[in-house]
Amino acid sequence: MEDNIKYLSEMGKYEIININDGDKYNLLANNDIVIDENGVLKLLLLNDNKSSFSLFKSNGFMEVPWEYVKKIGSKTIIIDIDDETLRVNRV
Repeated sequence: MEDNIKYLSEMGKYEIININDGDKYNLLANNDIVIDENGVLKLLLLNDNKSSFSLFKSNGFMEVPWEYVKKIGSKTIIIDIDDETLRVNRV
């Protein structure tokens, strides 16, 4: 197998970090990925609450277009997006 292949089952443990402001968005397993009908990655859907435990969780999520994903490392997914571009949706 090639060394640069990443499996989604392993990536669930990767932490998502925004290098624009240093915010952490928990693990990929606690968030979601939108893939279109052709298998192209479109969006990261990040839970609006950044901690793993909260009694008063919000029902919102933030949409990060895939072009703002800058690097997938060995333990992290690096995004670079500012607050004006980040779309917050409430459910």
